[in-house]
Amino acid sequence: MSTVYSVFQINNYIKNMIRQDFLLSGNIQVQGEVSNCKDHSTGLYFTLKDEKAAISCVMFRSVSAGLAFSLRPGDQVVVTGNIDVYAKNGTCQLYAKKIEKSGAGVLYERFLRLKEKLEDMGMFSEVYKQSIPSFAQNIGVVTAPTGAVIRDILNVAKRRHPGVSIYLYPSLVQGENAAENIVHGIEVLDKMGLDVIIVGRGGGSIEDLWAFNEEIVARAIFYANTPIISAVGHETDWTIADFTADLRAPTPSAAAELAVPDVTGILKNLDERENYFEILMNNAVNSYKKTLKQYSAAVSAHSPEMLIRRSREIVSAHQLELKSLFDHYLNQSRYALNIRTEKLEGLSPLEKLKQGFSFVSAADGRPVKSIKDINTGETVSIDLADGEINAVVSAVKERYIAN
Repeated sequence: MSTVYSVFQINNYIKNMIRQDFLLSGNIQVQGEVSNCKDHSTGLYFTLKDEKAAISCVMFRSVSAGLAFSLRPGDQVVVTGNIDVYAKNGTCQLYAKKIEKSGAGVLYERFLRLKEKLEDMGMFSEVYKQSIPSFAQNIGVVTAPTGAVIRDILNVAKRRHPGVSIYLYPSLVQGENAAENIVHGIEVLDKMGLDVIIVGRGGGSIEDLWAFNEEIVARAIFYANTPIISAVGHETDWTIADFTADLRAPTPSAAAELAVPDVTGILKNLDERENYFEILMNNAVNSYKKTLKQYSAAVSAHSPEMLIRRSREIVSAHQLELKSLFDHYLNQSRYALNIRTEKLEGLSPLEKLKQGFSFVSAADGRPVKSIKDINTGETVSIDLADGEINAVVSAVKERYIAN
């Protein structure tokens, strides 16, 4: 009768078999791509895969604490460790003791180390950056003689400034001797006394762009007397050349936009400035005319002729004022005289006589005001309004006046 085993017994048997295997139980190295990475409190849990298979991996916290980089999905790595079986569920796992980046990862580590080195040397400092000329006429380009890069640069240059001169140094941009070729191109164009140099290529992997991460290229860019624009790869691609160059363009086309002056834009700007200055000049002329007119008016106002005219106007005004005052005074005087005349006429004896009254005087001319002033038999003269009567007093009678 055959023996029946439990699941645990089978898993333990497999576990012991693997532990007895010299290859699997020792320090085996496995290369692959990281996926399903989880950072747990007990350690790193991830899957290592290639095109055909995958294996579960774990690096316990005591070991992963010393990892020099953050493990991310997509990283190409070489994991050193041993294969073992987790008996509880029968999972075969790679227990990692060491993780190193491989391929692009190794290059990226080199990139970071060189970047840190050159940055510490001050080669990325803004102090050493040269300004790009605004009106460059002669432009050098270090790139491959064929491909989209040089075509894009020429198309942009023709559109922006048909008269600009482009000097191409045909260079390798990837592979063996590419870095040395790029350096030689920079040195040749730098000696020509150009306005600006564009160094670049199209996009690609970090391996494709690696020539622009070499220290000799960075130093050639840094020590060049001609301002250099770096245009390597796409907008998201960064190389050591980008940090060292005087200006980094996100693409080769953008580098041409930055290097080649836009003649149409310049002419438009000149027209706008001409219109602006014309407006300023017209405003200034109008302002001066207004000021001159004010000065002329002020001078005219203080000329002898104007002073005489103003004096005459003042005299005429005073004459009119005096005449008005005199007429007013004369009218008031006439009015007062009429009133007084009427009063005097009212007091005049002739007026009294006209009203039927008479004036009696004695023969010696004395006025007879009372019966006591005349005696019976005396001759009196009676003045009337239209003549005089001489009479003899025949009687004198006293009139009784009640008190």
